[in-house]
Amino acid sequence: MQYKAHTIDAYIDQLPEERQVVLHKLRKIANDKLPNGFQETLNYNMPAWVVPHSAYPDGYHCDPKLPLPFLSIASQKNFIAIYHMGIYSDPKVLDWFTTAYPKHVKTKLDMGKSCIRFKKMETIPYELLGELFSKITVEDWITTYKNTLKK
Repeated sequence: MQYKAHTIDAYIDQLPEERQVVLHKLRKIANDKLPNGFQETLNYNMPAWVVPHSAYPDGYHCDPKLPLPFLSIASQKNFIAIYHMGIYSDPKVLDWFTTAYPKHVKTKLDMGKSCIRFKKMETIPYELLGELFSKITVEDWITTYKNTLKK
């Protein structure tokens, strides 16, 4: 489901109230827990945190005019989504997350390559996500991204 907005606040404001609460909380956690250097922005029409061109001038290989994406949050039709680019590109982080997840949530992990889906908003493990957000620095992400592109 696509929401059209020019700011993160405008994106969140058009959501149903129960989803606004969730997105505000996820936004706060991302801003509090992401290591220094990530920049909050609206990217691909979603609240996102990116590596700015000042830190990685090459930008995103799919569109070098865009900064290097790292994390996005979104309200989709049937779920809340967390798009964490580092989780599938770093096997240690993926293993840690998939092992830790059942300790926080009783339902099965619903996950694609970089997308973690929450159909029931009351099951979102905010503390676990905060820890996930804190695990990869800008420098680590740039290095992983460059190494992944060369493969």
